[in-house]
Amino acid sequence: MRLNPYGEEPVRLAVGLVTEPPRDAEELARRCVGAGLVVERPAGAADLREVEAFLDRWLTVVDADTPRARAERLNELLAGSSAYPRLTDHTGTGWHIHYRDTNLSLPGVVRALISVGTALHLTTRGMDRLRRCALTECGRPFGDFTRGGRQRYCSPTCANRDAVRRHRAKVTRTG
Repeated sequence: MRLNPYGEEPVRLAVGLVTEPPRDAEELARRCVGAGLVVERPAGAADLREVEAFLDRWLTVVDADTPRARAERLNELLAGSSAYPRLTDHTGTGWHIHYRDTNLSLPGVVRALISVGTALHLTTRGMDRLRRCALTECGRPFGDFTRGGRQRYCSPTCANRDAVRRHRAKVTRTG
């Protein structure tokens, strides 16, 4: 997967894997390939467990209550997940930057990609551009990719549900 300047693709992958967890290692590999990762070896059950454990740690970045706490948690992920940037043309599709060592397992690639992608997203878009849905009963994580950076809900469905609830409460109070 190529990192765009804002880290959007890796953040979308992380959110997707958290909100709709893969049922097995094969599904994890398929979804990673679908997101543009090059999967060089078959994934197994241990790989799936390792990715799930990493995503639990990634959610602590989402749930951090200050930019400094978010940065500290993300720095911990980066320290254990990334390497010095290097140019590569490993697939013959063009030169690009990798922030990981070569020959990593799928979980290692996922950790590096999501950690660096999240860092790029937050530092270029804003440290508050990763959060939980404002709809109380939802709480799903999401990356805010909007131009203005004021997204509060994970989906239009949740935004509409909350708007209807607020409207009904207003009608009840004034009715």
